Amino acid sequence: MGRAFLAICISLTILLSGSPCWAKDASPLQQRLEQWPDWSGPAALTRPGNRDDLIYPRWFEGLWSVANDDLDAPEEDTIRHQARFQPDQRGRIVGDRAFNARSIGDAVLGEQLLRVEDDPSSANRQMAQLKGDLRLETSVTGRGQATPADDTFLADEIVLQILHVPGPPRLSRIETLSRYQRCGDQQICGEQWQARYPAPGQAMANTPLSQHHFQLTMTKVEPGA
Repeated sequence: MGRAFLAICISLTILLSGSPCWAKDASPLQQRLEQWPDWSGPAALTRPGNRDDLIYPRWFEGLWSVANDDLDAPEEDTIRHQARFQPDQRGRIVGDRAFNARSIGDAVLGEQLLRVEDDPSSANRQMAQLKGDLRLETSVTGRGQATPADDTFLADEIVLQILHVPGPPRLSRIETLSRYQRCGDQQICGEQWQARYPAPGQAMANTPLSQHHFQLTMTKVEPGA
């Protein structure tokens, strides 16, 4: 179940291989890429306000078919789902958060996932209702993004996850570091590095409880409206 819930919250991503030519003057997100897998705790990211969303480049607009592979578990089947990005009220390209979470949730959880709801008062909070009277609350507590080139986009998000179960809720923090790159007129390629940490105050050390490396291919299904 852990990987499924991580997938619901993730932003799709890509990693640079080898030693980058821009390492000397690298941005904080590029430096974070270079530190993988030696993360000793979540990155120091800006806490977003309720109206702050992750803003994508214009070339994300539209509906995409996504193939998602866990490179740390190559024996697992490819997860296939859809992702949609569209203009917000200010004309900026943002993810359709409820649609995207429901699509990947259906692919991984099937009938166990009942519905996904966005918080109308915050662009950074979402609730998933599961069978068995389980609820997964996710809140973005840190975010950073950068565009090092016209065809490249970096994003890093930290999410607090609260699984509401009978008894005390279960908390964890997820950091997802993302890099996307256009690899064709109708395709985006990506990789993702993801680490799960204990909830604040639950452990003296911030050593990741688990780490995953994902590879994604996004193929355009429909153009943006």
